[in-house]
Amino acid sequence: MSRLAERLWAWRDRWVANPGFQRWAMRLPFTRPIARHRARRLFELATATVTSQVLAAVVELDLPRRLAAGPVAPDDLASALDLDPDALRCLVVAAEGLGLVRGLADGRVALGMTGAELLAHPGVPAMVRHHRLLARDLAEPVAFLRRPPGGGELARFWVYAGGRPEGDVAPYSELMAVSQPLVAEQALAAYPFARHRQLLDVGGGDGAFVAAVAARHPRLGCTLFDLPPVVARARSRLAPAVGDRIRVVGGDFRVDPLPPGADLVTLVRILHDHEDAVAAALLGKVRRALVPGGRVLVVEPMAGTRGAGAVAAYFSFYLRAMGSGRPRTKAELARMLREAGFVRVREHAVPLPLIARVLSAISPRV
Repeated sequence: MSRLAERLWAWRDRWVANPGFQRWAMRLPFTRPIARHRARRLFELATATVTSQVLAAVVELDLPRRLAAGPVAPDDLASALDLDPDALRCLVVAAEGLGLVRGLADGRVALGMTGAELLAHPGVPAMVRHHRLLARDLAEPVAFLRRPPGGGELARFWVYAGGRPEGDVAPYSELMAVSQPLVAEQALAAYPFARHRQLLDVGGGDGAFVAAVAARHPRLGCTLFDLPPVVARARSRLAPAVGDRIRVVGGDFRVDPLPPGADLVTLVRILHDHEDAVAAALLGKVRRALVPGGRVLVVEPMAGTRGAGAVAAYFSFYLRAMGSGRPRTKAELARMLREAGFVRVREHAVPLPLIARVLSAISPRV
């Protein structure tokens, strides 16, 4: 940032921090919409603890599914949820404020648009339930920042983050599987997988991503590589329609070589889970495993994504609690790819960049 820009930002911030300016901005017709928007944004930040708990209650009570068939009378809904009438009114008022439900004129409760979106994306309720662990780690946020990364509930959940590949992989594998479809949609919409003959998906978990690719591209050979206990689950969970086309290989990419011969390697939400040294070493292994001219595809949320500042805030704290990795910008990932020997790094446009962005790079021909 230039010094002129710094001075302009500082001048703006001095005005915004002035209560008199705030009152003036609220009175003038041409600044009032902006002032109201900023006030609403500040209120949302200050009350996020409560709104997250409202969402958690809605998810735990499975309210969207209960309303999916149509509006429900309050007495029937209170009985189904095991809530007294006052508690139900409290829940409905709060959930309606977030767009999760709608209160009808006759008193019945109907599904709201945001509640319907929860039904469409089952990975979101799964993450809401999972955040109970994160909430315990972040109960004292300053203490959280002053102690070393990891060491809490979240680090114990992601067993590989602490270098314990022999731990229980079922909980995190199930979470990854249910949250993977929306990420897979971004990659499938952005990248022409049909140009390749052999795909290697590294750290592919239960196989949700590679199965989605295989279903869309039946001529593409596919290999899944992950920790042995993870791929054991993948073998039993891959649908018969695609399972016989996906080779499953167990190993730890931190110590084992990757299966060679692919002309496309996918890293889906892998690099941001690991520190720079581990991520750089993995990219080197990927380049060596690829055939000359092959490509690597990096699919993950990225810091600095326009309009998605909350994503960077989330992953910054989440990965510190996890004890491994950090959110990286597109520029940082591009630099790491080039340092690993890749060329022609480019970004592919996706429908929802806040969910994941997609970078590709080429392993040069010798």
